[in-house]
Amino acid sequence: MPVTLWLHPMVDLSNGGFTVHWSTVIGLLALWGLHQWRGAVHSRTHPAERLSPRQHLCFTAGVVVMFLALNGPVHDISDYYLFTGHMVQHLVLTFVTPPLLLLGTPGWMFRPALRVPAVDAVARVITVPRVAFLLFNLVLAAWHLPPLYNAAMYYHEVHIVQHLMFLVTAVIAWWPLLSPMRELPRLSYPGQMLYSFLMTLPMTIVSIFIVYADHVLYPAYASAPRLWGLSPLEDQRLGGLIMWIPGGLFFYLLTSIIFFKWSASQRDDRAGAQVAG
Repeated sequence: MPVTLWLHPMVDLSNGGFTVHWSTVIGLLALWGLHQWRGAVHSRTHPAERLSPRQHLCFTAGVVVMFLALNGPVHDISDYYLFTGHMVQHLVLTFVTPPLLLLGTPGWMFRPALRVPAVDAVARVITVPRVAFLLFNLVLAAWHLPPLYNAAMYYHEVHIVQHLMFLVTAVIAWWPLLSPMRELPRLSYPGQMLYSFLMTLPMTIVSIFIVYADHVLYPAYASAPRLWGLSPLEDQRLGGLIMWIPGGLFFYLLTSIIFFKWSASQRDDRAGAQVAG
């Protein structure tokens, strides 16, 4: 089966327009509307548990970032022109959107789902740090194998499944760091630091596989019009480097932030002990 670009018309970037895919708009508006509606209903019965301005801002920002990743030039470049653009899109969908959505969602919004025994049982398994780590990284690695990646480029429906799997497993992967629920708690600060560091390793392995390949792994981009003078192999290597270096630096920065939060919490504990004494 020859692998080509989408069977849809090529998007011309030279006209400066902003393409919008209404299926993503409808889905994102439904997600944002559900969040707002659930918050409004809960606040009427539990006035002390209103959505905070910070939660409103984070969730809305997560939805907006997802919209920008799935529409406009990021979408067009990634789908029609450059593997590099696709790697930028994937980093946004897995490293930016999920933490914003989690930071914007209070624990009480998830809690009713845990009353369903099957949901509770599954949630308690998949949010265990080692399971969350494996789920995300296995999905990430599998979708960058040429057969699966090329299938996603050839069949639009498969591409949608790819993005949904990235988003879902990324939310699960972020859970040990940002869980809003005591029933499914976060790791301790030292555990979060180790977890963040380990997250860089599988991504590095996948990136090395892409960067050091001596041939084009994803033929869909070989037949695409060239942007910025990048050959298909240069584009592939640059995309791998974007996953490798900014992706790794992101988690090193996160590890540093967690360390400073841990240090601050220890100072607060010592100060509280001195006051109590």
